[in-house]
Amino acid sequence: MDYRKTAREIYEHVGKKENIISAAHCATRLRLVIADNEKADKDAVENINGVKGVFFAQGQMQIILGTGVVNKVYDEFIQIAGISESSKEELKQVAASRANLFQRLIKTLGDIFVPIIPAIVASGFLMGIMEALNFMVNNGYLNIDTSGSIYTFAQLFSNTAYTFLPILIAYSAGKVFGANPYLAAVIGMIMIHPNLQNAWTVATEGVQATQKVWFGLYSIDMVGYQGHVIPVVIAVWVLAQIEKKLHKIVPAMLDLFVTPLVSVFVTGYLTLSIIGPIFVTIENGLLDGVQCLIALPFGIGSFIMGAFYAPTVVAGVHHMYTIIDLGQIAKFGMTFWLPLASAANLAQGGAALAVALKTKDQKIKSMAVPSALSACMGITEPAIFGVNLRFGKPFVMACIGGACGALFASVTALGATGTGVTGIFGILLCLNQPLSYLLMMAISVGVAFVLTWMFGYKDPVSGTCQESEKEKTQGEKAAASKLEVQEAAAGEILLSSHMEGAAIPMSEVKDATFASEVLGKGIAVIPKKGEVTAPCDAVVETVFATRHAIGLKADNGAEILIHVGINTVELGGKFYTSHVKEGDRVRIGQVMLTFDMEKIKEAGYDLTTPMIITNSDDYQEINILKTGNVTKQDAVLEIKES
Repeated sequence: MDYRKTAREIYEHVGKKENIISAAHCATRLRLVIADNEKADKDAVENINGVKGVFFAQGQMQIILGTGVVNKVYDEFIQIAGISESSKEELKQVAASRANLFQRLIKTLGDIFVPIIPAIVASGFLMGIMEALNFMVNNGYLNIDTSGSIYTFAQLFSNTAYTFLPILIAYSAGKVFGANPYLAAVIGMIMIHPNLQNAWTVATEGVQATQKVWFGLYSIDMVGYQGHVIPVVIAVWVLAQIEKKLHKIVPAMLDLFVTPLVSVFVTGYLTLSIIGPIFVTIENGLLDGVQCLIALPFGIGSFIMGAFYAPTVVAGVHHMYTIIDLGQIAKFGMTFWLPLASAANLAQGGAALAVALKTKDQKIKSMAVPSALSACMGITEPAIFGVNLRFGKPFVMACIGGACGALFASVTALGATGTGVTGIFGILLCLNQPLSYLLMMAISVGVAFVLTWMFGYKDPVSGTCQESEKEKTQGEKAAASKLEVQEAAAGEILLSSHMEGAAIPMSEVKDATFASEVLGKGIAVIPKKGEVTAPCDAVVETVFATRHAIGLKADNGAEILIHVGINTVELGGKFYTSHVKEGDRVRIGQVMLTFDMEKIKEAGYDLTTPMIITNSDDYQEINILKTGNVTKQDAVLEIKES
């Protein structure tokens, strides 16, 4: 590969120096912040030799080149462009500064809510399970002891995250806004203090206490903010501004005492007297508006939202829907919004599946199959960016399928007890209406699949200079038969697990690039031990400066990338120790890298570690042999040579 030629072509097609603001790279992607997206020819860049994919995300144009290649192309690129080398953190800051107010707002909401989704999911699942159990017990379908500790405790646990939701949101928002997260948590506690009346009790009984504020100018309702979202976020933002200001003006010797006291008291008073009442009204108005949209005659509103949900994912604004989900759960006991999102996500999987089954191009098929499965599990980025948007029409057909599924969900008043999970597993949040959810799935996937198969995709391989069996000569048939025998007789390569932990398919990795296998096929492990070992006898080709990734060249020719964690390049090498260097020869099972699992997790990073065969196209098949618990003695990948 001519790295300089590739870099030159990228430079030409992104609009040259005048359109390039900043550039950096991670283990697999060239990341550019450009002045005008319209001046960058995305299609032309995708067709450059060595480029495996292009997408816009987080204010950046991200060009997927693969391990080893990206370093060399990047070095040539900054020379050609005449720009200085940037760190990934600097690039993120530049990208953020380029975003408009709305984009920054959506990113902030995502940064606040994404970390607390696991807690919300856990409570939502438990609530759904308990609702189903209660229904079966009350109607005589199930006979269990409801006074036992397991049942009683499960009932107690099920709504915990929602009962104390303001504390979770406040703590997360404090970290995002730069406030002391523990002071932020105190603000969340103030908003649901036991001395305030419970918001849900007031809603059902209609009796509430009041308190005069601001020297008797007006009265407020002394009601807690259980289940509310927007008032908590605004309150913590105010706390952050007050705290930062006080840190600047309060003498250092008094800062420890004065700043927390004043910050909490002033913010707390402002929250209960002004921020809470105003933004609860705004939040309720938003929820009422959404409910009116969903309740439009004949499900028209839901049809529209089912169609436009996927485009909002492309735009990166879908995190704002968490506010709607949480608000509806607090107000109605369930969210009617999540089933609409689930319909849209499932439809993207249906369209990708149609592409996978219709195409004869093995490269497209190898990307579309795992992408379709991933979308059906609720992770749609691989299907959207890797398949459907790439070919255009499948994305449109998926939007139509999502609209039809959402229409059905609306007509049947399908609701979910929690948020954070869509796709197949979303049924666990809809155990009160499992049949409706299954029918919604069938409609979403079915409509998207049929429309894509019939109108949405024309295979670039089929219909292009393909000869039928009748047109082949006897010599050609014999040659083809001989080739099949050679492939069947070819050897197999086995790779052991690169770490101890829980092995999962690449499609389940929570990163669009890895999950779509655009960098190559492989397997991932969620580690139980902070140790990376050699999966086979090999030579170390690359040890990244940040020590979070290692590239190997196996004796059998396989090129292997082991990438410890998702986006861990941002750590800059902290918490990683390399025990090998480039050029070293390693034996199977040899420790190559160690890392501090707890500290990396505390820093907020997912430690799922993919092992990718970056030259997958050189092989006939790459199969996963084992998932679940694995050790370095377990063979996890089988590579069949062409």
